[in-house]
Amino acid sequence: MHSIVVLVHSPLVGPLTWTAVSRRLRRRGIRTVLPVLTDRDGGAVPYWVQHASAVARRLEPMPPDDRLLLVGHSGAGPLLPAIGAFSPHPVAGYIFVDAGLPHPGRSPLEEIEAGIPELGAALRADLEAGGAFPRWTDDDLRDLIPDTGLRRAMLAELHPRTLGFFEERHPHFESWPDAPCGYVRLSAAYDGPAREAQRAGWPYREFDAGHFHLLVDAPVVAEAILQLAASMMGLNGVLPQRR
Repeated sequence: MHSIVVLVHSPLVGPLTWTAVSRRLRRRGIRTVLPVLTDRDGGAVPYWVQHASAVARRLEPMPPDDRLLLVGHSGAGPLLPAIGAFSPHPVAGYIFVDAGLPHPGRSPLEEIEAGIPELGAALRADLEAGGAFPRWTDDDLRDLIPDTGLRRAMLAELHPRTLGFFEERHPHFESWPDAPCGYVRLSAAYDGPAREAQRAGWPYREFDAGHFHLLVDAPVVAEAILQLAASMMGLNGVLPQRR
């Protein structure tokens, strides 16, 4: 049985956020996949279904005995149960990297309002007035992503979302979690989910860094993922080295 690390980007950005970590893992002999979350606004199909289906299509051609370690950053965290349910391959584990946790029955906006009330109120007011989020600029991210080329490439992949996206509720999956889970906390913005993960007894790593630290210090983030995988289910059995 072979295993693959599936690095899932937030629906608000693009797969560039994971490319440096993917390269680092591949140098260690770990197989990785970077699916692209695609969707269309205004249709009858929920965003979460479109995203989980996009990942499933990317995984479909792989050998049937491959197992997956699903790793989600930021807004990809709440999608991991759906991605696992839609996956054509068994899931060996889930790792959340500075990510929200699954919130069945609640919308992303409700989660933000519950965790950071002032930010949630401001975001709701802006979205209800016809705005979209995120609208980050080069100056906004200069400190978080010092490399100019990487920062501008990441900004080019931004996918600002309107109210309909943020008000969509995710479903409950009875069988989740159906595999071990772990959490990597990078920034104070995700202290709430990080505490929940710790209370649940998940393997855990913490850094005093920025939300996009996976673009700033990919070796450190890649190593944290490998350490969690080892803690969760044993590295040798889940992430075999290439020969």
